[in-house]
Amino acid sequence: MASCLFCAIARGEVPCDQVYADEEFLAFRDIAPQAPTHVLIIPRRHIPSLTELQESDVPLMGRFNLLAARLASDLGLAAGGYRCVVNCGEDACQSVPHLHLHLLGGRRLGWPPG
Repeated sequence: MASCLFCAIARGEVPCDQVYADEEFLAFRDIAPQAPTHVLIIPRRHIPSLTELQESDVPLMGRFNLLAARLASDLGLAAGGYRCVVNCGEDACQSVPHLHLHLLGGRRLGWPPG
């Protein structure tokens, strides 16, 4: 989608602090981190939110979650713990209409989150 910020980042048109990239996914540091480690993981294909997922996206989403776990380990978060957050829709404060997972860690995280 031409007007989507995360699609522009995935295409390399907008710079990011990249943590990981492959043909399906991109991970980069959040510009307004809410924890010492705050990485966004996005599919390169434009999917507006979890609500838009189809049955055919099951394999993609499995790889999406496996990537989050692998990056948590690579970033040194696995031992102490980390949080994966996917906001869905305006009331959940999804600010960019492109599916993304917030990988947060590096300190004790409070609960409830919002």
